[in-house]
Amino acid sequence: MAEKIPFRKRIVKKLLSRYRLVIVNETTFEEQLYFRISRLNVIILSSLIFGIITGLAFLLFSQTPLKEFIPGKASSELNKIAVDNQYMLDSISERFRQQSIYLGRIQKVLRGDLAFEDLDSISLEEETNIEQNQSIPPNAADSLLREMVSQEDKYNVLEDQMADARSVLLYPPAQGPISQAYDAENKHFAVDVVLQPNTPIKSIADGTVIFSEWTAETGYVIMVEHPYSLLSVYKHNASLTHTQGDIVRAGEIIATAGNTGEYSTGWHLHFELWSDGYPMDPIEFIDFGTETLIEENP
Repeated sequence: MAEKIPFRKRIVKKLLSRYRLVIVNETTFEEQLYFRISRLNVIILSSLIFGIITGLAFLLFSQTPLKEFIPGKASSELNKIAVDNQYMLDSISERFRQQSIYLGRIQKVLRGDLAFEDLDSISLEEETNIEQNQSIPPNAADSLLREMVSQEDKYNVLEDQMADARSVLLYPPAQGPISQAYDAENKHFAVDVVLQPNTPIKSIADGTVIFSEWTAETGYVIMVEHPYSLLSVYKHNASLTHTQGDIVRAGEIIATAGNTGEYSTGWHLHFELWSDGYPMDPIEFIDFGTETLIEENP
């Protein structure tokens, strides 16, 4: 009876048994290439190849952007990009809101329909927005303090704007007697300066022309934006020498006095001065050469 070979030796024998892998020409059956291999060689070679592939895959997914596709893998770089994009979106939204407010004020300047009563609505709107953004409702003392500060800010806003305006040297757009003074109660946010036909109209300070067009009510109108949120408006002109986007210097001629538009009552300059969307009395900042007020005939 044949001696029984232990299991361990049989496994070792099978692993070390050598085989010949021959590559033969199918047509001529000529031997082209052969390899001597064993099961152990195949296992070692397969393990080596598998280890290399696994290592390369690990490096590929850990050191390249492909790691972002691993479920549950958080990316600090992507998070940073997302946060930056959020900040950028917030900045763009805030900028758009500010531009919308600014354009709305420009439209009010053109229409001349802003009254001081609007300050109440503006303050109320800002207070409402603040309260809506707060998660804790204000108590009675907080509401009283908020109302007090709101009232103080409402009456101090023009003083702050005037302080900015006084820091800029303003040249007179033209000099002559004033036929109608600044009257906020009647929504006349300007001074009317009586001038001879085609008298040169000059820019009160350095700035950029933001509006230069004809309107049916006020004729040829030109608006110049200056530093410190100042805006000067010149209406009822006979002609304009600059277009929108032009850069002008203080004292530079931008128009000629006229009598154009449905609201015009004669050859004069209707001059308005605005600061951050609020009207101001030009006489307080500009010397028109005479403070004579021509009384209208009853």
